[in-house]
Amino acid sequence: MRTVQTTQVLGNSKFNKFHLLIFLWCFFAIGFDGFDVAIYGIGLPLMMEDFNISRVEAGAISSYTLISAMVGTFLLGSISDLIGRKKAIAICLTLFSFFTFLAGFAQNPTLFMIMRIIAALGLGGIMPILVAIMGEYSPVKKRALTIATMYCGYSIGAIIASLIGMYLMELTSWRLLYWISIIPLITLPWFLKQFPESVSYYLKKKKGDKIAEILNKVNPGGNYQAADNYEYETFKESTREFPIKKVFSNKRTSSTLAFWIAVTCSMLVISGLTTWLPQIMVESGHGLTSSLSFNLMLAVGQISGSIFGGMLVSRLGHRSVLILMFFIGSLCFVMLSITTNSLLLYFIITLTGACTVGTQNLVNPYISEFYPREIRTTGLSIAVGVGRIGGIMAPVAIALLLTTNLDPQHAFMAFAIPSLIGAIAFITVREKHASFDHIVPVKKHKIA
Repeated sequence: MRTVQTTQVLGNSKFNKFHLLIFLWCFFAIGFDGFDVAIYGIGLPLMMEDFNISRVEAGAISSYTLISAMVGTFLLGSISDLIGRKKAIAICLTLFSFFTFLAGFAQNPTLFMIMRIIAALGLGGIMPILVAIMGEYSPVKKRALTIATMYCGYSIGAIIASLIGMYLMELTSWRLLYWISIIPLITLPWFLKQFPESVSYYLKKKKGDKIAEILNKVNPGGNYQAADNYEYETFKESTREFPIKKVFSNKRTSSTLAFWIAVTCSMLVISGLTTWLPQIMVESGHGLTSSLSFNLMLAVGQISGSIFGGMLVSRLGHRSVLILMFFIGSLCFVMLSITTNSLLLYFIITLTGACTVGTQNLVNPYISEFYPREIRTTGLSIAVGVGRIGGIMAPVAIALLLTTNLDPQHAFMAFAIPSLIGAIAFITVREKHASFDHIVPVKKHKIA
């Protein structure tokens, strides 16, 4: 009986059709996550007229939704290590697809808010699970770039939502955006048939046949068998400690707290921008279509930041890139608050997208990989769950700013400080206590 180290097999693998299948499904799921998050801000100007609600009421709906998303992140993200990541993703897709669809039929703001709150459980839960499973199956050398590219699906979803808003929403209704969200639910049977479960889950259940089946797809030449020794006892020993307690063990406390602070700042900025960017630009004198085009450029920047940032990670290291991007983001918000030239605004907003959601797309895999693989979903879920406190605060805080005599565009200045704090938080992370995967290259023996 041979001993097989699954971490080494997965980490040393070469990207093939099996990896591509996982990537495409994750890209699809995160795409609709981004779509569903973006449609609230995009449809907000027309929805406020339809429901006859104030800025503060609109901000409160967003904040209540984000509270639910925080619960979903803690609950579904953490239990995915217990019930399996595939099942958890399916639950998330069902929740946010079906209830976002129903929100499109709501005839009053209260019913709309209830539907969005239920949908947000899935929206909040799915992200850390996708990051964890994509990270588990990605070859280690390209892991950061693969996850960052996968996360571009989030921005593609936001771009599609923006385009629909620009060209169809005024001709039809803001409700169209919500009805489109039924698509993930329709595709769920194909997802359940094609998407693999986590190897870590099968290790916990000691299902050698399932592990062998997956590893043979990852490495077709490995000829793995159900009877192979997949080090079940070693894995069981590593998972013996309670997952939430483990994020603080082995001198990881200060780094864990730094992650919480950084993600809180990041979520505050992202939530505020996603909710209020179109409305701020409308109140600054731009037309609705023009204002939505700023939202489009924000999403383009998110993609650029994810891809180029992911490429820089392999050269400069994850933490250095994140610190740099947070600092640049802080400068962008200062510039946004004082710039009036339209072309320059487009450029700065694009760069802002790169240094907000684009940066968060790099933050997620970094935090996930910092922890041992058996608690990666839990570690990231807790960090993002705590971070959503910032997201909850932002919509109402910006709404209150907009009710003052302050120039609407000057509201961007409020985002500069949390971006700066996020950079400082990452400076304090102690990487020497991390559990990053260290893959031993497979040596090819010469044939005499």
